[in-house]
Amino acid sequence: MPNGKESQRQRPAVAFAEPPGSWIDRELEECTFVDERLAKRFRALLEQLSDVTGESIPMACQDWANSKAAYRFLSNARVNEGDILAGHFQATRDRFAATEGNILVLQDTSEVSYQRKNPELIGFTRRVKTVRKQGKGVYGDAQVSTVCGILMHSSLAITTEGLPLGLAAIKFWTHKKFVGRQAIHRLNATRVPIEAPSVSR
Repeated sequence: MPNGKESQRQRPAVAFAEPPGSWIDRELEECTFVDERLAKRFRALLEQLSDVTGESIPMACQDWANSKAAYRFLSNARVNEGDILAGHFQATRDRFAATEGNILVLQDTSEVSYQRKNPELIGFTRRVKTVRKQGKGVYGDAQVSTVCGILMHSSLAITTEGLPLGLAAIKFWTHKKFVGRQAIHRLNATRVPIEAPSVSR
């Protein structure tokens, strides 16, 4: 009977024996777009990005025509994160149901920062206080600035052995403005509707 290390070595061989692209088909099976052309573009984009994980869209797409098509897809008003993630969430549920034993759901919040000429078009993630050094051992007044970007809170389902099953949930958000500390103390939280967004410092 093979030990744990030998059985782990054999698993990748089984996975790679599947036809290329079959995992993409499973991930996209429950995706529904308002236009079939959008579904085809998303599949092509996912295939390009999966070949070079972590690279930028231009590097993954290799030419200007494919890069432009990818950006056009992502900026299309008829496409939203729910459309893009629906298939993956269903595939995660299927893997969850087929897995025996305990499942862990790990959560984390990540910050994606951008440098933009008009940061208000994206939003802000936090305020930072910086102190400018004026000379040797001399510091100027502290300045408060805002960081342009998006916050992402994700929940990843994994087995107790560390095998990832997929995302169970994900939420993106940003802040349009920050309320000062004085205003927060004056705010009566019992008068704020539960549907209203929380106030950020």
